[in-house]
Amino acid sequence: MKDRMQDANFPKTEDGRVYHLGIRAGEVANRIITVGSISRAEGIAKMLDASPKLFSLYSERGFLTITGCYKSVPVSIVCIGMGAPNADFFIREVRECLCGDMLVIRLGSCGCLTDLPVGSLVLPASSIACTRNVDFDFASCDPWEVPYKLSKPVRIIIAPFASFHSRNVNPLSGLSRSRPSYSRKSNKVLLYEAIAHSQVSNAVNASTDSFYSSQGRQTSFQDHNASLIDHLKAAVSGLTTLEMETFWIFHLAASWRGVKQSSSAVNPPLATVPVVPAFSGIPSRTSGKVEVLSSSLDEDTSSRPVIRAAAAQMVFASRSSQAFITPDQVNELEKWSGKGVLEALSKFDVAPEKLHPVSGSVWEPIEPSNPLKALL
Repeated sequence: MKDRMQDANFPKTEDGRVYHLGIRAGEVANRIITVGSISRAEGIAKMLDASPKLFSLYSERGFLTITGCYKSVPVSIVCIGMGAPNADFFIREVRECLCGDMLVIRLGSCGCLTDLPVGSLVLPASSIACTRNVDFDFASCDPWEVPYKLSKPVRIIIAPFASFHSRNVNPLSGLSRSRPSYSRKSNKVLLYEAIAHSQVSNAVNASTDSFYSSQGRQTSFQDHNASLIDHLKAAVSGLTTLEMETFWIFHLAASWRGVKQSSSAVNPPLATVPVVPAFSGIPSRTSGKVEVLSSSLDEDTSSRPVIRAAAAQMVFASRSSQAFITPDQVNELEKWSGKGVLEALSKFDVAPEKLHPVSGSVWEPIEPSNPLKALL
């Protein structure tokens, strides 16, 4: 850590940079693709417009943020690594750097519990959490506790995508338009057919707190999970994929109720409501203040900002056949699915008043210098 933090409750530097992602207001756009792999983030970033120049920040905590435009629409690509804690850092810290709506699509890898081949693309309609029960005695097998717990499902939030597709259709269902097409058979088309002939929507995802124990993998640890996958499939109708982030993103998006906080508001007793972080930073290249947001349920929320979330999951591993995707298959799949997600984001219908101000942002157009004017 190089800079002094201003507030232990929600740490920020004096110029408004958040603790883990390292960004500040004006450096992240309202439309965001989040990924787990740096190479995936950089590959998608190559599809962005040449102008404005891409903003890129790799934080000390290992988060990569790339912001630019796609077809003149501001977009950010944020690499967060893996797991619920990193998803939590991402959603909370980006939300405090944004004015207006926050639109997030998670493009990540997953394991598949059905007979879908590796290279398929799954668009989950809902997600549950499957977590290790730390109160269970894994050493001696406590008969009074269960080793793993399942949450209630959280559904995809599709309201802002209605203008792109019909109201009851997954907003990413148009991804098939981004798949490559070939005029004749070749090695490349055979590869494509092998990895991208399946696209599944309306599936259920399970996000876990471990790649190993709560996904039913067998290791030298006594995880008591030999029958976990069978139990999951029996307990959750339509369960298709396992990964580690989607539920937490959906959950936070559905839970956030940010509205303007009155400057004269009195802080309630600590035990009655969640603690709300204050925003003390300033946007990039401007001295303006970003409005403080807090949680309230008794105000008119028709015009308040919201968080919208969706996910596109690339099947890297088949848990039924034990097949695992090849590097060539990954490159092909990431290329067209990344383009498809960018297309979906760029078409999201967001009212101008629900977008972060362009002035002072890293996507603000920079007027070309005029040498003659400079001489006058």
